[in-house]
Amino acid sequence: MSKAHYLSPWASNISPSPTLAVDAKAKALAAAGEDVCGFGAGEPDFDTPEFIKEACVKALREGKTKYAPAPGVPQLRSLLAEKYQKENGIQGLEASQVVVSPGGKFSCYLAILSVIGPGDEVVIPAPYWVSYPEMVKLAGGVPKVVFAGQEAGFKIDPDQLRAAITPKTRLVILNSPSNPTGAVYSRAELEALVDVALEKDVYVMSDEIYEYLLYDSVSHHSPASFSKEAAERVITVSGFSKTFSMTGWRLGTLVAPAPIAKAVAALQSQTSSNATTFAQYGAIAALEHADQSRAAVGEMLTVFDRRREKLLAGLQAIEGIECARAQGAFYLFPKISGLGVDSDTFATRLLEAEKVAVVPGAGFGAPDYMRLSYATSDSVIEKGLARLARFCSALA
Repeated sequence: MSKAHYLSPWASNISPSPTLAVDAKAKALAAAGEDVCGFGAGEPDFDTPEFIKEACVKALREGKTKYAPAPGVPQLRSLLAEKYQKENGIQGLEASQVVVSPGGKFSCYLAILSVIGPGDEVVIPAPYWVSYPEMVKLAGGVPKVVFAGQEAGFKIDPDQLRAAITPKTRLVILNSPSNPTGAVYSRAELEALVDVALEKDVYVMSDEIYEYLLYDSVSHHSPASFSKEAAERVITVSGFSKTFSMTGWRLGTLVAPAPIAKAVAALQSQTSSNATTFAQYGAIAALEHADQSRAAVGEMLTVFDRRREKLLAGLQAIEGIECARAQGAFYLFPKISGLGVDSDTFATRLLEAEKVAVVPGAGFGAPDYMRLSYATSDSVIEKGLARLARFCSALA
């Protein structure tokens, strides 16, 4: 191979995000005039609340356009430390343990990069968010996948975790509420998993980006709040994207034991520097005006819940599809193995034949499934279900 075309092991071994690829393909078809029903997007279809946008505009007008400290604007870090103590129950938290990054995805990557090195293993429950294994590989680590299907509620148990941990294991990734399944671990379930991690002396990365998007009266629990010992081993990552419909703002958060937070801040200082300065003032407004924020989230949840019920009923009515009831996030993850076709083929043919965009489960470590986002309009859900039912009927 010519040296001019040489790619590093990192660049040549990375897989592009299948969720972004599906969304891009659907948008390209729509731009070409096709009537596409898109279920691929992992972002709310609501606008960012006006008071948050106005705070950002105000910051721009006041000249908040220069570099900020790499870990984030001090006021925002203090508000986040207060939030995690009051709402999530993580005690004794200092603002210095909070790092604001350019996106929740980058927060996850920095968390992984801060505690693993070449050859270290990371336990990843599947179905998983598509980026976890790729991030581990980019850090030189080895993903070790543990699968829990629909029959297990998409949740691994302590015995599975214990069996997956070896002397090379450095980190376990937990995601509740889950992308792609919408599964939510109970406090008892999480405590049992954290106990195993503490017993084996491994870190836990708890991805809580969907913590406010909950249904059926279930509750969210932060593993770092369980004990002083847990707080010393858990890295909590989240962000403003899903809760406040701020996906394009690129604001992620990380809360960690002081040595890890310091390392993450150093890593960020040498990679991205700070998250966009004026965007952070929008996040400050979201935390300072809690009543307005809660009202905005409540309105979004009401709509999401209605769509969840509509999409769930429609999927369960299609012969050959099994679909569990999600209790968090804004996804359903139906099992399609009864249709006799793999998820990649299914998604490709569905988009070609019916102009319905779904994300194949293979990208989530679950080739018998597909992911549909109900962060889309009621009309798209209705039209998409009709097309999906027609397509599945033709497969029979």
